Amino acid sequence: MFGFDEPGARLRVHFIGIGGISMSGLARILATRGHQVTGCDRKPSHITEMLEASGIKVRTGHDPSHLAEVDAVIHTAAIRKDEPELAAAREMGLIVIERAALLGQIARAHPTRIAVAGTHGKTTTTGMTGLILDLAGLDPTISLGGELEAIGGNVRLGGSEIFLTEACEYVESFLHLAPTIAVVLNVEPDHPDFFRDLNHLKSAFSRFVNLVPASGRVVTRLELPIVAEIAAGAKAEVVDFGLDPSADFHPEQVQFDSHGLPSFIPVAYGRALPRVSLEVPGIHNVLNALAALAVADILHVPPEVSLAALHRFSGTKRRFERKGFVSGAEVIDDYAHHPTEVKATLLAARNCPHNRIWCVFQPHTYSRTKSLLSEFADALSLADRILLTDIYAAREIDQGEIHARDLAKQISSLGHEAFYMSSFNEAVEHLRSNLQSGDLVLTMGAGDISRIGDMLLQGD
Repeated sequence: MFGFDEPGARLRVHFIGIGGISMSGLARILATRGHQVTGCDRKPSHITEMLEASGIKVRTGHDPSHLAEVDAVIHTAAIRKDEPELAAAREMGLIVIERAALLGQIARAHPTRIAVAGTHGKTTTTGMTGLILDLAGLDPTISLGGELEAIGGNVRLGGSEIFLTEACEYVESFLHLAPTIAVVLNVEPDHPDFFRDLNHLKSAFSRFVNLVPASGRVVTRLELPIVAEIAAGAKAEVVDFGLDPSADFHPEQVQFDSHGLPSFIPVAYGRALPRVSLEVPGIHNVLNALAALAVADILHVPPEVSLAALHRFSGTKRRFERKGFVSGAEVIDDYAHHPTEVKATLLAARNCPHNRIWCVFQPHTYSRTKSLLSEFADALSLADRILLTDIYAAREIDQGEIHARDLAKQISSLGHEAFYMSSFNEAVEHLRSNLQSGDLVLTMGAGDISRIGDMLLQGD
């Protein structure tokens, strides 16, 4: 077992893929605790630059030579087992640990462990909760799957007993955690490259919920039938949030202002709290805020502190991130890569002042695009203009079974026009030629689609 927290332990730890959002955060945590941390990634990024600025040596590319004078190697679940650097680490007899296992070890060093799970909304809800706990003076350590300006990036190094993290369901990574408070925001089919079917996914979430001891809490949305089924077997007390007035935490009198931002009266266990205005759009963020409010209540944070923090929360990077204007059209970037997320983001955009909504969507992974093709087409049809780029492969190999053109055809079958763009340059030129003042341009996806917005703005 990797003894990172043993008294006096000073290990030499190498991260393969250190530029990843979670990996970089874990690297910073270990470096702060006195370990000698190095890493490598395929290409430089602003994250690797930040790591180097903090004193962590980062190399470009993957090579077994990086393993000289290394005690332990950390890798993600997505990396191939035959990747030369990883294979060499095993041959050398080094300690080899998967990212989620390391996260679990770090978390278990804290008596209060909060894990935020769900198919959608994890990063925003974790960010909201973290900001509440920070403002309340609880000094939490936070591991975030995105970047939050209020905590200085994707990790906050606290000094208290509280550890707050996202809990990713992919390859059942969240089962490495041992939460005392588990949040399950929602459960929908995703990651078809790992989960065989919905029952397989539900089984993973059921096991996650059952990691919480009877003395802990499970915060979840019982108005969702799948979630209610999963929560039914929990050992811990269940705290319910949702839109239904019967939920322990629910909203009343939801309103949207002229910029599409919601305000609502939170009701906690029948008690109406003061109205709170959010700085992030969409009814989905009202739900995220309620989940964060429920966690804060469990930790005895005064409601006025929680509501002040929720009002201050301005979003994490790549979650409805307003980037600027080009030709009078606003450019917004969002990480949405599942049909439900796409739909929620486009509905939020429709509440904003707009002429036409352009959605420039980059499908993420072949397996997800193929299995959810109809759902993607239905969600994207909420936009007025739809541009599709090539599928972002991520960890997968193109088997020739699905293409972005197939998604365009599916959208067309619903009576909406969608255009396949063979390159980012083609997409940018199409936008430049057709944008009108007052339009909204949403670049959307979990790959590198945000580059299109940057290209548009840089050339303005």
